[in-house]
Amino acid sequence: MSTTTIRLPDELKARVEKLAQARSSSSHALMLEAIAEVTDRLERQQDFEAEATRRLQDMQRTGEYLTLEDLRTYAKALARGEQPSKPSPRVMSVEDLERFRASVRRAEGT
Repeated sequence: MSTTTIRLPDELKARVEKLAQARSSSSHALMLEAIAEVTDRLERQQDFEAEATRRLQDMQRTGEYLTLEDLRTYAKALARGEQPSKPSPRVMSVEDLERFRASVRRAEGT
């Protein structure tokens, strides 16, 4: 385990100490827990954004998509304990796909 020094404003240090005491814990343990939670959250966010980017690229390449209603029907069936077939992707027309690609390019500023 490595050591890192962190400088905290006095007010924040007092808040951390107060919370740690209330939990019968140490300030060190509370700070480790907080750093681990933020790190986990940021990693999940990064993974989510990477997956969204990958799916957007797939949609631009193939023109395949699912509607909200397709997904809602599927999710409700799963929630009822059923084993529904995954919804089949829909495919954009050539014209719609070109408009979609153009809107993505505009949104990306390219």
